[in-house]
Amino acid sequence: MRKFIAAAIAMLLATPVAAQEEPPAPRLVHVFTIVADLGPVVQVGETGRGNRRIIPITGGTVEGPGDGEGIHGTVRPGAWDWQLDRPDGCLDLVADYFLETDDGAVINVRNTATACPPTQGEAPRPVLTRPQFEPPLGAYAWLGHGVYVGALTGATDRAGPAVQIRIYRVE
Repeated sequence: MRKFIAAAIAMLLATPVAAQEEPPAPRLVHVFTIVADLGPVVQVGETGRGNRRIIPITGGTVEGPGDGEGIHGTVRPGAWDWQLDRPDGCLDLVADYFLETDDGAVINVRNTATACPPTQGEAPRPVLTRPQFEPPLGAYAWLGHGVYVGALTGATDRAGPAVQIRIYRVE
């Protein structure tokens, strides 16, 4: 294996820069959508890093397949979205929760983001998130092998407060 890697590096270094093709630009493939129901905000208060609040994640759904392998199930209750107001006006988000698929697999999701207010005259955009998945080995192991991005918006079709996160695989 080391000989193969060394040979591959040597070939790349020996090829003139002009002859090397630029790799194709990544593209996004929608794989599923998460809708997370939220509980009342818990104000923690000022900390050494800024104003902290936590929002309980009380349930929800996950539905695919989008253009991916497919996943259907629920968001398990009992998780939290940790939020921190930064001095520059932006908001750091860290949500750690579990999806449970219809066939019983439990998948840990850690989703992070930084949300900054739009500049004057700019329309609000979805908040882009960086989800990481820890699936069990087996049918959902593919979630642990990719790079993903989420588009977070409010969910308007729920009885209470909720967010929608469209999950995309970077290819």
